[in-house]
Amino acid sequence: MFLFICIGTSYGQGSLPFYGEVKEIQERMDTIWDRSKPSILFTGSSSVRLWKDLQERFPENQVLNTGFGGSQTSDLANFLNELILDYNPSKVFIYEGDNDIFAKKRPKKIIGTFVQVLDTLQQQRPDMEIVLISAKPSISRWKFRSRYRRLNRKLKALASERSKISYADVWSVMLNKRKLKRDLFIEDGLHMNSKGYDLWEEALKDFVTLGK
Repeated sequence: MFLFICIGTSYGQGSLPFYGEVKEIQERMDTIWDRSKPSILFTGSSSVRLWKDLQERFPENQVLNTGFGGSQTSDLANFLNELILDYNPSKVFIYEGDNDIFAKKRPKKIIGTFVQVLDTLQQQRPDMEIVLISAKPSISRWKFRSRYRRLNRKLKALASERSKISYADVWSVMLNKRKLKRDLFIEDGLHMNSKGYDLWEEALKDFVTLGK
C-alpha cells in the first residue's frame, strides 16, 4: 500500500488533476506558515477550501488550510506530501468522500483509499493526530443521503480501529431530526454559508485542542 502511494506522489505528478491548484496552495502556504510554531492543518474538498476564516475561529493555534475544491479521496492520496506532510502538523483534519459519493464510488472503495492515506500518514508521522470529518448533508445531494450515511458509518468504524485517529460528526448537527437545515447553504445548495460553518466550528472545536 505504501509503495502505491509513493508512486502516485512522485511519478508523472505534473499530469495529475489538481496539480496546478496544489502548487498555488504551496506558494500561499510559504507566505503564511511559521515553521517555528506547531500547526493544525485542515485539508480536503471545497467545504474546507471555502472555510476562509479558520484561523480567526481557532486563534489559539496556527491553522493551515490546504483544501482544494472538487477533490476526491484519491486526489488527496496523490498529494499527501504537498498538502499535509511537508508542514509537519501536530493534527490534521481531513474532509473527503463527499465528491466520491457524488461520483458514484461505493463507500467500500472510498474507505479502501482512506486506508491507504492513513497508512502513509501514520508511517511517516506516527505522532500526528488525525481527525476524519464526516461527509456533510446538502440540498443538492440529499438524494444520496443513504450512501453518505453508509460512508460515515464506515469512517467512524475506521477511526475507532486506529490509535491517534478520531471521527468528527458534522452530519447530525446539520439536521433538525431527519430534516436538513436548508438555511445553512449558499445558492448552489452544496456549499455552506456562515451559519453552516458556525455549526462545523461547534462540532469540531473540542477536536482542535491538541491531545484530544
